Amino acid sequence: MSDSVAIAGKARGSLLSRLIVAAITIGSFAALAWADVTGLAGAPPVVWLLPLAVVVAVGGGREAVRLAAAQGDGIASVFVPCAAAVIAVSPVVGVWTHAANPAEPLSVVGATAVACCLAIIAMFAAEIGRYPFGDRPLARLSRSVFASMTLGLSLAFIVALRLLPSPAASGRWSGLIPLVSLIAVVKAGDVAAYVVGSLIGRHRMAPRLSPGKTWEGAAASIVASLCMAWVVIGQFSTPVGPRPLGGWPLFGLLVGSAGMLGDLSESLVKRELNAKDSGASLGGMGGFLDLVDSLLVAAPVAWILWTAG
Repeated sequence: MSDSVAIAGKARGSLLSRLIVAAITIGSFAALAWADVTGLAGAPPVVWLLPLAVVVAVGGGREAVRLAAAQGDGIASVFVPCAAAVIAVSPVVGVWTHAANPAEPLSVVGATAVACCLAIIAMFAAEIGRYPFGDRPLARLSRSVFASMTLGLSLAFIVALRLLPSPAASGRWSGLIPLVSLIAVVKAGDVAAYVVGSLIGRHRMAPRLSPGKTWEGAAASIVASLCMAWVVIGQFSTPVGPRPLGGWPLFGLLVGSAGMLGDLSESLVKRELNAKDSGASLGGMGGFLDLVDSLLVAAPVAWILWTAG
């Protein structure tokens, strides 16, 4: 009996911790989004949201370093968080320096390609400098590049969503719709999958990879993503504003599915590294990578749909 009470108490504590962290995260994003869209203190678009991207990039990069180190795998402890942060914020460089035409979304992410190349060159230089004292430099270099590119590039697409052009007549909120649509659609799917899977989930979707994920939860995730896409894109976008390719139905389906793939992708990494969570920075929600795993894969899909539309 005492063991059952202890387990129930631990579950309640974990749920409370999740709710507190979720409330703080949502509140922080809402406040920064309001400051960003209103141009508080005369700041240009995305300035107020960049600190979030940097925090997630650095925090996620440090978690990747710790996960690798726990398994005895060397990884560039300084370069990975720094490279991820630089790559994440790189889309603003072209816009702020007028080197890119904001009306051409591909020109905005051109700065990201430059940032990726510079990060790889810096990591090569670091390995050259320490050779032959480092153990298996190519293996460490490969892991470092993989970690920084996976995290930094996906975050760069999230930043680029905020920088997508929108007609002046569509209202000052329209520039934030692409970014909000990604986060809302993916997180609605995450919550629905967790709740429905916990309550009525019976058929496991990937039993060896992630035993807690079920087909019932996956179905609920897609339905929730479609509903949220209808709300954000179908109801909040103005008639003259931009639309993603295929409208809200295709956006909800593809972005919601990509979000589930991102969740499973992190499960694959954690399974290989024998870790339950990526970290403990966010209490019951785990680490930064646990928070944004689904967004990392869904971000480029959302960006493609919005730019194609």
